[in-house]
Amino acid sequence: MGQGLQFLDIILFAAIAAFLVLRLRSVLGKRTGHDGGNRPDYDPFRQQQPKPGAKGEEGGDEKVIQLPGQRGEQAAPASEARPAGEGVDGLTQIQLADREFDPASFEEGARVAFEMILMNFAEGNAKELRPLLADEVFKDFDGAIRERAERNETLETTLVGITGADIIEAEMQAKTAFVTVKFVSEQVNVTKDSEGRIVDGDPNEVVTVTDIWTFARNTRSRDPNWTLVATRTPN
Repeated sequence: MGQGLQFLDIILFAAIAAFLVLRLRSVLGKRTGHDGGNRPDYDPFRQQQPKPGAKGEEGGDEKVIQLPGQRGEQAAPASEARPAGEGVDGLTQIQLADREFDPASFEEGARVAFEMILMNFAEGNAKELRPLLADEVFKDFDGAIRERAERNETLETTLVGITGADIIEAEMQAKTAFVTVKFVSEQVNVTKDSEGRIVDGDPNEVVTVTDIWTFARNTRSRDPNWTLVATRTPN
């Protein structure tokens, strides 16, 4: 009789435990792939995310700016998707692969990325440039910074303004989107030696500079970052 009562007690406790587990899951919800360690890293291009060091976050005052092409708008229904093919332009192909891509917001973000890269290059901040540049581009930028340091020279760049930032090329290559932007900016660039003497440039001259930069992103990746993969000047 005593063993029978113990068996009933075990069944009763197990039922209570199962009920409490179900109640906790209904209140707390299920863990998703974006929680905890599976959450993608903060994109250094984004401006609308909480900065490390803000209320409820740990860390310092890291620079963050808007990711080109990420607006957080509701994606179109899957039934509206159609495969990229003949007659579909590059921007449309990218939009089919990445429903959150928007050319206008990409251009806005590209302006900020341009300024961020330009200023960090002038100041010799290779560490800040690293996450924004593809390996080959970073190698070129870092090499120029090192050569300048070896000559004991400093570069002073003043970005007066960006008068144009327009998408001129766009294409999909397999899973990767490539977007090329033509930047037209007004700058003052002065290079000085270790004694502070000007060796190149004129501090009183504003020059118009045209740069053509290509950004890329794997549209299948959970990483939202766009990186600078190529730079060139007009022919």
